[in-house]
Amino acid sequence: MEVLSKAMTGKMVRPIRVVQFGEGNFLRAFVDYMIDIANERGKFDGDVVLVKPIEMGSLENFHRQGCQYTVSLRGMVDGEAKVLNRKITSVADALDSYSEYDKYMGLAEIDTLRFVVSNTTEAGIVFDEKDRFDAAPPATFPGKLTKFLYDRFRCFKGDRKKGLVMLPVELIDDNGIELKRCVMQYVDLWNLGEEFRAWVEEACVFTSTLVDRIVTGYPKDAEQEEWKALGYEDRIMVTGEPFALWVIESSKDISRELPLAEVNLPVIFTDNQKPYKQRKVRILNGAHTSFVLASYLCGNDTVKESMEDGDIRNFMVKTIFDEVIPTLELPEEELKEFAEAVIERFDNPYVKHALLSISLNSVSKWRARCMPSLLGYVERFGALPRRLAFSLAALMAFYAGEEIREGALVGSRGGEEYKILDDGKVLEFFRENNGKDSRSASEAFLGRVDFFGQDLNQVQGLTETVAACLEDIRTNGMRAALCRIS
Repeated sequence: MEVLSKAMTGKMVRPIRVVQFGEGNFLRAFVDYMIDIANERGKFDGDVVLVKPIEMGSLENFHRQGCQYTVSLRGMVDGEAKVLNRKITSVADALDSYSEYDKYMGLAEIDTLRFVVSNTTEAGIVFDEKDRFDAAPPATFPGKLTKFLYDRFRCFKGDRKKGLVMLPVELIDDNGIELKRCVMQYVDLWNLGEEFRAWVEEACVFTSTLVDRIVTGYPKDAEQEEWKALGYEDRIMVTGEPFALWVIESSKDISRELPLAEVNLPVIFTDNQKPYKQRKVRILNGAHTSFVLASYLCGNDTVKESMEDGDIRNFMVKTIFDEVIPTLELPEEELKEFAEAVIERFDNPYVKHALLSISLNSVSKWRARCMPSLLGYVERFGALPRRLAFSLAALMAFYAGEEIREGALVGSRGGEEYKILDDGKVLEFFRENNGKDSRSASEAFLGRVDFFGQDLNQVQGLTETVAACLEDIRTNGMRAALCRIS
């Protein structure tokens, strides 16, 4: 079978405008996918060079295919299950920052370069005072970036027009602010001078971004079938869902330089990404956290099964529209449109998202994703949101276990054991309180300030409501209790 190549895609030569630290699945199915569409529609005219920022791993398949690959998006589109395949031609090359150090550093001297994209994991944006400027390259990503920027600064003699725009997508709050902070620490540590510091401040832009797309990666278990369907061999193809969102927060307007929104791509340029992050965390992540534990105890194993369960679906929809959306700041129609997209994503027949995987660290997740909605609802309406309160009781029912084994509290569903994974002190709390009556257990749990940042027993009526729901679950089963609250 023929291997995907530049000859097959008709790859055009374009100016290098993007250096991307990270060659992983997400960036290739998200950023490079969008750039490819903007190129096709005549709005960007630029290519990406991928940089492998760590020593381990191989770029052999990238070189074998000339960095051409397929993005295969699978999911619900306008209520219909679809598979959308696209050959990506926006990547010109892939380099190893260690074994090809000189070639990699040469990218800093490309006149047309304007953007730096990165996804070096949540642990990638760090400052290490032991990192060295004379290393080839420095060990940390911010260290690599600082040296890269310094080389560009020197090459173009401090020309303010040659600054770069940083677009980090690492999943940490204010990722651009944190990246810039680390870079400035290296400027000081390595004594790179006030002129360079001023150039970074004035000529460069550090954006903070929020990204959203489920990328399921390479279909290793079905590669032969995938190649047969495509008609060619592609060892670096990427699968994911159709939904995407990229929110880019910047003090300077870069929307004309990166005109992705002009071709109807889901990119939002703003000076404040927080309402969009709040929307995602409260609606998408909050919906997950509010229903998955109850759904598991109702006998479901995946999100897809949950959406096919009328009782769970009804609970989830009412939680989002009746209890979460009313607490958010963005326009109601915009919130409802996002919520409908979330439900469509949950319906995706191509993604088998296990409820037990989502259940990991549910206590801290509930605090971050659901508690703000519950408290916001109480503050705004002077009443308890019944379903969000029920989700606390469902959490307690899921965390029921007498034994901690191999770092997990052991629960039971229909006589079959399941593992409850969370922080050690959380597991120990539930093990110790497993035998308490519903009221005492609820009062003890809601009173754990270290879990919630406050004593939730102080929220009027919450302790009584959670205790009553927990008692109903224990007495009549999860499904009967959930249907009563819906």
